[in-house]
Amino acid sequence: MLIVDSQVHIWINTMLPPIHRQIPTFSAEDLIAEMDAASVDRVVLHPPGAVPNGNETAIAAANAHPDRFRVLGWVHMDQPEIGEAKLADWTDIPGMSGLRFLFIFPGRETWPMDGTMDWIWPIANEQKMPVGLLAHDFLPTVGEIAEKYPDVPMLIDHLGASPFKKDMESFETLPDLVALAKHPNVAVKMSGANGNSTEPYPHTNIHDALHRIFDAFGPDRCFWGTDLSRMNCSYRECVTLFTEELPWLTGRDLELVMGEALCNWIGWELPE
Repeated sequence: MLIVDSQVHIWINTMLPPIHRQIPTFSAEDLIAEMDAASVDRVVLHPPGAVPNGNETAIAAANAHPDRFRVLGWVHMDQPEIGEAKLADWTDIPGMSGLRFLFIFPGRETWPMDGTMDWIWPIANEQKMPVGLLAHDFLPTVGEIAEKYPDVPMLIDHLGASPFKKDMESFETLPDLVALAKHPNVAVKMSGANGNSTEPYPHTNIHDALHRIFDAFGPDRCFWGTDLSRMNCSYRECVTLFTEELPWLTGRDLELVMGEALCNWIGWELPE
């Protein structure tokens, strides 16, 4: 079974925010070693938004290891005069499959709603460019965007749940997420699930939320993943939570969720 992680960060000579591993470097080679130990075949790299050279680091990794990595990169959302030219050829960059944005830094919280990033959607729609969003606090707005731009394949980060909350409090946005399932161009990264629970593995208190998301979106629009650098468990446990502990996720559905569906969504050719 092909196993593809829908979100991991790598970085060189910098420090990520405190919810992530507090080490100065987590390189592509470091990640590959952990992937191999956990039997993870591929990873979609998300350059950290706080790292100025994040795109370049991720692209270099994807070029060095094209069978292991693809990238969802970022442009400055508030600089259309620069970004429009970049996006014209964005997915022609070797290893680049689309975009991913987050809005947790001060001053960015309203950007999805106040028009700051409105210039991005027509370009992404024309190019059918995948766009990932950390969107737990503006999920209804995602529905409006998805309806207006139906050719943008969207990926909602982290189960549509807050990465800063735990247990069922983190899933208080679940009704808003499930409501997005009616839009065929919206998918969910089931990333970071282990980190949403304070219970020990296998985190049974969140299984019902995972099942509700799967039932709403189906196996073609649910993508396993980790956000590895903020997980407080082993990489292998992130895998086996889905492959061994969810009795309703089996057979072809499991194969899709664990990697094939994500590859199909972002245009990453499946191995022969």
